[in-house]
Amino acid sequence: MNLDKHTRALVDHLSAAADLDSAAAVLHWDQQTYMPPGGVPARAEALATLSGLSHGITASDETARLLDAAGDPEAGSDAEAVVRVARRNHERATKLPSGLVAETSRATALAEPAWRRARADRDFGSLVPHLQKILGLQREAAQHLGYEAHPYDALLDRYEPGATKARLESMFADLKRGTADMVRAVSAARDERTAPLRGAFDEARQETFGKAIASAFGYDWGRGRQDRAPHPFCINFGGPGDVRMTTRFDPDRLSPALFATLHEAGHALYEQGVDPAYNRTPLAGGVSLGIHESQSRLWENVVGRSRSFWSHFYPRLQDAFPEAFGGTSAGDFYRAINAAAPSEIRVEADELTYNLHVVLRFELEVALVEGSLDVPDLPDAWNAKMEEHLGISPTDDARGVLQDDHWAIGFFGYFPTYTLGNVLSVQLFEAALEAHPEIPAEMQRGEFGALLAWLRENVHRHGKKHDPEALIEQATGRPPDTAPYLRYLREKFGELYDL
Repeated sequence: MNLDKHTRALVDHLSAAADLDSAAAVLHWDQQTYMPPGGVPARAEALATLSGLSHGITASDETARLLDAAGDPEAGSDAEAVVRVARRNHERATKLPSGLVAETSRATALAEPAWRRARADRDFGSLVPHLQKILGLQREAAQHLGYEAHPYDALLDRYEPGATKARLESMFADLKRGTADMVRAVSAARDERTAPLRGAFDEARQETFGKAIASAFGYDWGRGRQDRAPHPFCINFGGPGDVRMTTRFDPDRLSPALFATLHEAGHALYEQGVDPAYNRTPLAGGVSLGIHESQSRLWENVVGRSRSFWSHFYPRLQDAFPEAFGGTSAGDFYRAINAAAPSEIRVEADELTYNLHVVLRFELEVALVEGSLDVPDLPDAWNAKMEEHLGISPTDDARGVLQDDHWAIGFFGYFPTYTLGNVLSVQLFEAALEAHPEIPAEMQRGEFGALLAWLRENVHRHGKKHDPEALIEQATGRPPDTAPYLRYLREKFGELYDL
């Protein structure tokens, strides 16, 4: 990066906070993959210490002094972006007491393993004290951060700068109106087209096949690895040089591990593609969770559930699992992986009904934050929302209110970014197609170089240099828009279900 001496001094000062955050990320990864249960209390204290130290640097008077010295660099430059993002981080940090930051880190570190036990035991009651603690801390944070219209806006802004509850409600309304007829039609179909995806699937072969696809996408195993976790995630440690994925396996079903791997590979490609010059600076990493989810959902769904993709990979899947797919045609397999019907589990939901799962969580989060819903009442409220939006009821809390770990790890305001990512994934893919019409033909050959190169140039390399909406407008020529996504759903599911 070309930085003047004042901006360089600011970056050098803040790099210590970046290092602390990277160390905390390693501890988070270890806790969810390999750490024995006995390590939880000590790990919670270590994470609280690291988060407090990082927060102290970001909120310090020295950071304020260096920001003043940096002034207002030339618009559009790396220096201007560094100062803009650092100033936003500093202003946010100074609003949050250091004790609150440390206590939130401690509480979530204790709650995540409690969530694992609660889900395994189907015992929501055991998680209630943890969620009550975390919710109280989230409400307190919202008050400190401040907001104009609703406390939820303060929490949402941490994941999607500039987003608001009101704007989300408008987007959700557009999507519900645009898909309601299709959801009703596929719900009435009730066919058994998913049958080929159920059977006996050796976990080692699942892992090998998923890794082969991630490699074809462009994931660099010299800068990453894949491990197992109860809830799949992607994480990076300070920059594109160490970006790791996790997944989980079901020996009786192919889809969970396969599409989780494609999803997390999308996240990982983004992080591996950020300009290395941004390491240990405020510009490192993806700019927002909505943009991040656009990458995971693009590779998982727009690419990974397409006919073009499977025209190349399906014969290889048949070779890997001949007993399961030897008698299944490519067309039947395509219909199976794109079967649409209301279902209990969000991460396994089809593209058409997925956003209804997000709306459900969004509405519950808002109610929790504003105090109109209490934590002990969550299971009943969850089941009622499932009936309202999807017309089904979970068989138990493990397949209902306990299925996600987001609230246990303090991610209030995160869920809407999944739907924003769905919307942006198609908008970005259409822009890539316009620039490179050869992309579908490449996909039929199992090649993704043109698509990845376009994403690297227009999204990945920029890190946090541009705000989310500015990045999308620069990449696609227009602001975020639901129209391409709705058109994509109508065309795809219209053909699949003769709508």
